[in-house]
Amino acid sequence: MNIEKSLKAFSDAKEVIPGGVDSPVRAFSSVGGTPIFIKKGKASHLYDIDGNKYIDFVQSWGPLIHGHANKKIEKKVNKAIKKGLSFGAPTIVETKLAKKIVNLFDELDQVRFVSSGTEAVMSAIRVARGFTNRDDIVKFEGCYHGHSDSLLVEAGSGAVTFGTPSSPGVPADLTKHTLLAKYNDIESVKKCFEDSDNIACIIIEPIAGNMGLVPAKVEFLKELRTICDENNALLIFDEVMSGFRASLKGATGIVGVSPDILTFGKVIGAGMPVGAFGARDEIMNRLSPEGDIYQAGTLSGNPIAMNAGLKSLDMLLEDDKLYEKLEKKALRLTRGMKEAASLYDIPMQIDVRGSMFGFFFSQTPVTNFDDAKKSDAKLFASFHQGMLNEGVYFACSLYETGFICTTMSDKLIDSVIKKAKKVFKELS
Repeated sequence: MNIEKSLKAFSDAKEVIPGGVDSPVRAFSSVGGTPIFIKKGKASHLYDIDGNKYIDFVQSWGPLIHGHANKKIEKKVNKAIKKGLSFGAPTIVETKLAKKIVNLFDELDQVRFVSSGTEAVMSAIRVARGFTNRDDIVKFEGCYHGHSDSLLVEAGSGAVTFGTPSSPGVPADLTKHTLLAKYNDIESVKKCFEDSDNIACIIIEPIAGNMGLVPAKVEFLKELRTICDENNALLIFDEVMSGFRASLKGATGIVGVSPDILTFGKVIGAGMPVGAFGARDEIMNRLSPEGDIYQAGTLSGNPIAMNAGLKSLDMLLEDDKLYEKLEKKALRLTRGMKEAASLYDIPMQIDVRGSMFGFFFSQTPVTNFDDAKKSDAKLFASFHQGMLNEGVYFACSLYETGFICTTMSDKLIDSVIKKAKKVFKELS
């Protein structure tokens, strides 16, 4: 595969952009090789600047559930663009999209739009702290909630629960209010509450998509709900990745556990920069201008993103069997790859939730970040490069999730399984 132009583009980018990329994972550091520079996307495929074509299971890290350059969404966006790119003032389309989201979730009375998932989570935590008048938060190892200061933490040594900064530039005075627990381990959560009586909220990806696809156990989520209720803390579900991906109602619609606050991103913008957070009236009415908790954004509710998201959501609502179909395709892909791997004695763990899928090269099931780190990273890197050479674009990190889009056919998925079998044979 010729990537001469991508090599040159990456070299040029590194002269003016740190590491040559605007988000670290794009640099291919964990899988080796050179990042592919994309020229365009169409339906299930990406096309790079060298003319290579790839089946895309990244789909812009989730939001493109209808695939690249969907004609219906493009038409809606183009119509909106002709009226102006941004106003910094209210538009009716914000209310239309908000109503559709609120109507889908019993947990929500109101939502507020922002411009990214990071911003949605940051705002949700501020609301939780303001509402409870407490400072500490509980998060889980392996869950990523954006790069805001309070959430860039690593585990302390030994039995220490309180987090320490995992990046220079993050003050320890901030991260000392972030307590770390182990995913799917309720005893570690109880330890956090023993160590602090100042906990405002627990935040969790109910379907973790940033340590690979690792769903929380339903019983674990139920116990989190109980702990929050007993301690007057709020439960936040970060559904920036799983919202409208795992199901029409995200993970919340699957697990049967109601959070106090939900955060969204990805699909509700159909690829445009957007995020949102929502809760019941009692919580959301504390936000300025109604209440005393300040949060703002010039581009929040951007009309182009709102129109794209509204059209995407309308399309999701058209077919009540859509997520069932997407999950069947995800299962077809992962089961096919696992069967192909087993032919060459390569251990593979797989999981699927709606249109989301994940796999690990591991002998044992993965239920938390420690398990994920035991997966064979070198084998993943080799597999990733092999599949890239075969024209299949998987996420360039062991700790990311894959996505099915509506334009992917069984025939296309079968072709990927065939390619995977070829790569496994070469690796063996």
